[in-house]
Amino acid sequence: MTPSAPLISWWSPFAALKHDRFFWVLALTLVALTALQPNKIADYPSLVEGPTLAALAGLLALTQAVESSGALARLGRWLVARMSSERIAALGLVSAAALLSTVLTNDVALFVVVPLTLGLCRITQLPATRLIVFEALAVNTGSALTPIGNPQNLFLWQLSKVSLAEYTLHMAPLVTVLFALLLLFTMLVFRSTPLNATDLAPPAALDRPLLWVALTLYGPFLWVTDRGQAAWGCAAVLAVMLVLRPRVLARVDWGLLLVFVLMFIDLRLLAGLDGVRDVMGTLGLAEPHRLYAVGIVMSQLLSNVPATIALAEYSRDWQVMAYAVNVGGFGVAVGSLANLIALRMTPEPRAWLSFHLYSLPCLAAAGVMGYALLFV
Repeated sequence: MTPSAPLISWWSPFAALKHDRFFWVLALTLVALTALQPNKIADYPSLVEGPTLAALAGLLALTQAVESSGALARLGRWLVARMSSERIAALGLVSAAALLSTVLTNDVALFVVVPLTLGLCRITQLPATRLIVFEALAVNTGSALTPIGNPQNLFLWQLSKVSLAEYTLHMAPLVTVLFALLLLFTMLVFRSTPLNATDLAPPAALDRPLLWVALTLYGPFLWVTDRGQAAWGCAAVLAVMLVLRPRVLARVDWGLLLVFVLMFIDLRLLAGLDGVRDVMGTLGLAEPHRLYAVGIVMSQLLSNVPATIALAEYSRDWQVMAYAVNVGGFGVAVGSLANLIALRMTPEPRAWLSFHLYSLPCLAAAGVMGYALLFV
């Protein structure tokens, strides 16, 4: 019997996992850890951070609604129409990526800005790979500002129990400095040659009711989540979308939630192993300077989201961890999932080389700036 189209649509976010190497690494790790510690199976549900998953699910649904409404595509075309030179285009796209990532998460910002960039590059001489690399740097910068900008902030926000405003104020100095440096770097790298773009294709129709519903729900959802009731906020968002626009929920990346479940279980099982505890104990994570350095290094090795979950087993200093893992998103590509998403969307096979040419200096600058703001 052939599956119906709606069933295929709802399954597609999970079907994409079969090509996700990170998911399979996590799944196989869980199999190995279960074989080593079969008595821990009953504890698996308690290892998962429920409030973080609920907050992430609600944000995924809301941001997908905004994207599906067509509003972001129209905004991007409006920006593109006002770009007169390569440098202006780069500054506009980089700034848009950074700003969108503060409220729509870093990966959603890339899914909006990168296709616009590729479309613009098809009708101009703009360097597509270099622009996409800078957009990846931009979403790493902008998403660091708010608790909802990226998964590691969302997790630390729920862990810290502080308000959305307090978390944002803590991150504001770092993001302000990094954004200023990013804009300066962009001005130096891109030229002032005229853009001379031809007309873009007409924008898609705008779903105004969907946009207004998403925008109306956004504030109350953040207010409820800020008060430790993410599960209720998520339930309300999903219920409204299920009634009004079920197709939006079918497009949500539900597979990402499964990846997070595996990360929580794997990393907390690993953290409980005697050998791992002995090694982590030698790192002196109670000392903020060391915690900052270890957070950056672990992000380079594991990616910043797993690094955050792992470090949280040994420290509750969310202020230092937040700076460390967000700085750790720069550097090598694996430092942030957003980097990998951006590189997968580039048309050039040598994009990895271009990425590291710009990202490694950004890591050095961000590391120094973060250290100075925390400890000097």
